[in-house]
Amino acid sequence: MTITRRQAREWAVQMLTAIDLNRPDDINAAIADFWAQMDTLDEDDGGLEGAHIRNRLKEFADERVIGVMASVSEIDAELSSFMEHWDMFRLGTVERAVLRLGAWELKNTDVPYGVIINEAVDLVNWFSSPRSRALVNGVLDKYAKTVRSGAPSDE
Repeated sequence: MTITRRQAREWAVQMLTAIDLNRPDDINAAIADFWAQMDTLDEDDGGLEGAHIRNRLKEFADERVIGVMASVSEIDAELSSFMEHWDMFRLGTVERAVLRLGAWELKNTDVPYGVIINEAVDLVNWFSSPRSRALVNGVLDKYAKTVRSGAPSDE
């Protein structure tokens, strides 16, 4: 199996969802528990090269989970301002995780905003409902316009 950044984002969404459902005292311990569980499922790591790639993508996922959780209150407040008549707590857990991940990436990485939004829409479609795509796309698009230069504007 080829492991990609897409897979790393899937892992991040899974961790963020688990953390949101049962907030641990130690985020790093929760991440370690996730990887321990994943290791019991993984029988073939693709040899040394596969293990190296997997470790780099684990770091990619971990960075996002730690980053989101370090600023989750700020992210939630910022995202809430783009959701008319909705609060973050009213969303499904998966939608919250995907929006938080997308917002963190928009604010803290140089990944093109179109890639981030497309990945977020695909992730919410995969883990939740196709009906959630419009919400995630709309909220992250509005958010991107406030935190990213080069994001398309409505003007």
